[in-house]
Amino acid sequence: MDYFNHDEPRAAATFSVNIRESAAVIALLSPGLRFFQQGIAILILLIVSASVGTRAQSAGAGATQDSGAVDQEPPWSLRASAATYFFPHDENYVQPTVAVDRGSLHIEGRYNYEDRRSVSGFVGWNLQLGKTVTLQLTPMFGAVIGDTDGIIPALELDLAWRRLELYSEGEYVIEVDHLSDRFLYNWSEVSIRATEWLRAGLVTQRTRAHRAPLDIQRGLLVGVTVSKVEPVFYFFNPGSGDHFFVASIGVEF
Repeated sequence: MDYFNHDEPRAAATFSVNIRESAAVIALLSPGLRFFQQGIAILILLIVSASVGTRAQSAGAGATQDSGAVDQEPPWSLRASAATYFFPHDENYVQPTVAVDRGSLHIEGRYNYEDRRSVSGFVGWNLQLGKTVTLQLTPMFGAVIGDTDGIIPALELDLAWRRLELYSEGEYVIEVDHLSDRFLYNWSEVSIRATEWLRAGLVTQRTRAHRAPLDIQRGLLVGVTVSKVEPVFYFFNPGSGDHFFVASIGVEF
């Protein structure tokens, strides 16, 4: 009986590398009992162990990243502004507004907006659409107490395209003492940015906070942006005996 020695050439050596590798894969995956040389078996175990370990590490890293993404909470942002009304024949007053946002959540408070010596508060939801032309909507619901008491559905809208921007805030006040007494408030601006820091445009306002012969006041605006601070100057009803001025300053944190 002839015995084959490991030092002698194998029959597989007559075939190409691709054919030998294909035959090995077929032999490994086919049903039946297989015999492996001790070194080959150890090598297979090491390859399988390394592959399983790599996949486990990848899955763990992915889970850590996902967990971090889930745990990351949106930051708070704060905007505050104060608008001072200057009248030639009436008492001047200041109208402050504070708004807080966190993700889609919007909270806002105002004073002297619906009426003098009245405080209003709102809770709303931020919605943003578009890329080239962006539209941000914030539907809100709130209430006012003071010289005027009522409930208020409201909406803020900001539409921007390149250097052109339209901003409008409207609210419908329903007085609780006299449900038939209702009033639509609105403040709207259309402005264009001449530069990154300078904008100018038109403004309209409808309010009961001060008395005016005109139902809707119309005017001009000029605003300057310096970092996160923006002072804006408004001139309402130009050329009329009922003209007045508003100086506003806003800051973001």
